[in-house]
Formats: sequence, structure tokens, C-alpha cells
Amino acid sequence: MIPYGRQSIDDDDIQAVQDVLKSDFLTQGPAIPRFENVFKNHVKSDYAVALSSATAALHIAAKAMGVGSGKRIWTSPITFVATSNIAFYLGANIDFVDIDLSTGNISVSLLKQKLYD
Repeated sequence: MIPYGRQSIDDDDIQAVQDVLKSDFLTQGPAIPRFENVFKNHVKSDYAVALSSATAALHIAAKAMGVGSGKRIWTSPITFVATSNIAFYLGANIDFVDIDLSTGNISVSLLKQKLYD
């Protein structure tokens, strides 16, 4: 079985959630810019934007890259449905590339074949 995901949640994480839940803000409060600043510094980026979900992040990333009508997105069929849904949200086409059995990731050689076909 392929594991879906493993989380690492400690007492500090739980306390941070409780602090927000007990505050006046559940969304767009002061915790958001603090998180964005810590994250952008951690990854050494000039910008960071906190979003509500990975689906939202994929959506704006693809849109920022110019994905839209007439464009194609390739992804592995072993992924969460949002990975392919963003193509539909933006009017692009979706095509699946099988995995590399030794890594479980998208097959680079099969992707190359599709890129040059």
C-alpha cells in the first residue's frame, strides 16, 4: 500500500492552533503575515503567500505560469485529484504519465517521450 501521508504535529503546533482559535481571527488575522514572513525567510524567498489549501496553491501557481486554454499539464495518475483538476479549472488539457516503479515518482523517461511526441 502506498501511504497517503504522515504528519508530524507536536505540542507547539497544537498550542499555535489553540491560540488562533481563541483569538478574534480565524482567517486573515495577524498569524498569517507572521507565518508568511517566517516561511519566506526559511526558504530564502522574497515573497510568500499563505493559502487555504494545496489545491489553491496549485491553481495560482499554474495560473501564474500561464497555464490555460490550449496548454497541457502532465502529472502522475498516482496523485490527489486536485493535481489534475487545476487543469480543468484553467481550461487546459490533462495528460497522465505513469510512474517509475523504482521511485514511485513520475517517470522522467516516459515524460520525455510525451514532450517530444
